[in-house]
Amino acid sequence: MFEARLSSTALLKKIVDALKEILHQSTLDCSDSGIQLQAMDNSHVSLVSMSLRSDCFEKYRCDRNLSLGLDLRSLTKVLKCASGDDAVTIKSADKADKLQLSFESASMDRTADYELRLLNLDQEHLAIPETDYACVVHMPATEFARICRDLSTFSESVVIACTKDGIKFSANGEMGSVNIKLSETSKGDVSVQVEEPVTLSFAGRYLNTFTRATPLSEKVKISMAPEVPLLVEYPIEDYGYIRYYLAPKVDEPDS
Repeated sequence: MFEARLSSTALLKKIVDALKEILHQSTLDCSDSGIQLQAMDNSHVSLVSMSLRSDCFEKYRCDRNLSLGLDLRSLTKVLKCASGDDAVTIKSADKADKLQLSFESASMDRTADYELRLLNLDQEHLAIPETDYACVVHMPATEFARICRDLSTFSESVVIACTKDGIKFSANGEMGSVNIKLSETSKGDVSVQVEEPVTLSFAGRYLNTFTRATPLSEKVKISMAPEVPLLVEYPIEDYGYIRYYLAPKVDEPDS
């Protein structure tokens, strides 16, 4: 038996919204320690990893490890039926073919029960290697979202360069070019740790999709190293994270 209760549906809505644009279907791996998700996006360019510890929940029970295959867009439709301040309880029996979601209003005068069909999905558990990143930047999540949005109007590719002086985002297209540089601030809004300078190019539309997680956290952590995927991490309060990995673009040789 699996059962998890959140006092507010708002957090679950934000998490699913951060995932559904990049993953249409995915599997939640539930254990007594919490809920994990790890999956490649539909085009196998980026990887998403989500972790939510059991102490995030008001009530949490997982008698045995359970994998719940879900259509995230269908889950979004169910969550839209609830108010943000409704409590939500998620349940599934062992070997069940449905997930039960129950919403309870704050005044406890309204309850709504839904069932969502579970899917049998082929799971790819890809080992994410431990990486010593050459550059680690912490910055406001809203600022990162704004930069990704602005640069995507200029080019499909975004160049991110990290040095001891700060982090620079650049894009160059037919319309023109744009360069945005952030330096470390004494207030700690932006912090930059650099072992060695790194400059890499990425597909801007994926970066834009990652910023769907902005409502989850005030800060975002960006980690880079030569020839390894970019890591963009959003903490989920003190209970876990959503991490996005994106492979750098390789320059095509001139023919």
